Amino acid sequence: MKLLYDLFPLLLFFAAFKFYDIYVATAVAIAASVVQVGGYWLKHRRFEMMPLVTLGILIVFGGLTLALHDDTFIKWKPTLVYWVLAALILGSQFIGHKPLIERLLGQQIALPPAVWARQNLSWGLFFIALGALNIYVAFFFRPELDTAERQAIWVNFKVFELLGLTLLFLLVQGVLMARHVQEPRGKNTPTGSD
Repeated sequence: MKLLYDLFPLLLFFAAFKFYDIYVATAVAIAASVVQVGGYWLKHRRFEMMPLVTLGILIVFGGLTLALHDDTFIKWKPTLVYWVLAALILGSQFIGHKPLIERLLGQQIALPPAVWARQNLSWGLFFIALGALNIYVAFFFRPELDTAERQAIWVNFKVFELLGLTLLFLLVQGVLMARHVQEPRGKNTPTGSD
């Protein structure tokens, strides 16, 4: 259910694009993100960092897209979100005692510090690559096509390929982490000597 909640603005953006155009889709995405962040605040009386950062970037770049009637700005939004994530993840290795990935997942999984550091680096580099890939598809892929066709390619890429790549990367990282999972400290495991 949380995944659907997180994807709510993206799915509405995609539907609005299919029925209308990039500008209506942008306005719908902004409204859906405001509802998403506002609904979370009403329920929990606090904000989650990434939806709030995404909303801020979406309001600025989506607003510029609508005000200037130029889709360049909304096409930059995924890259900026990915690069902000990458900066937070990679920067966390130098701030505090634990990398961000360990701070987020350390309560659920016990891993050696070196594995957490590799995970953190992997996620940071992955988000940098996704941001660069978004720029390529948004601005340089198939330049001979007309604007509407290029917008459709980019929207499909943003909704399906970026999400698919992220899920695939998550699966691969899960398999890599599983090899290093440790018993939580202080837990006694049965020896099986029945």
